[in-house]
Amino acid sequence: MDTQQTVALRIRQLCDEHGFTVNGISNHSGVSQSTVKSIMNGESKNPGITTIKKLCDGFGITLSEFFSTPEFDSLEQEIK
Repeated sequence: MDTQQTVALRIRQLCDEHGFTVNGISNHSGVSQSTVKSIMNGESKNPGITTIKKLCDGFGITLSEFFSTPEFDSLEQEIK
């Protein structure tokens, strides 16, 4: 799994935990629905940290909590 897929998976997990649809988290975070969908569909290869921070705010979590998962911990370094 690559970083982009891991970000999409994490957003999906958080939506499930908080009872949000893609449209719901879009409304709650202020991130456009098209941006959230492009992240989820793998069209956005590198969502900006500002976008992820807004999503975190919508979920009521910190950036640290967003990235603190076994999936992120197991990613291989992309720069070797």
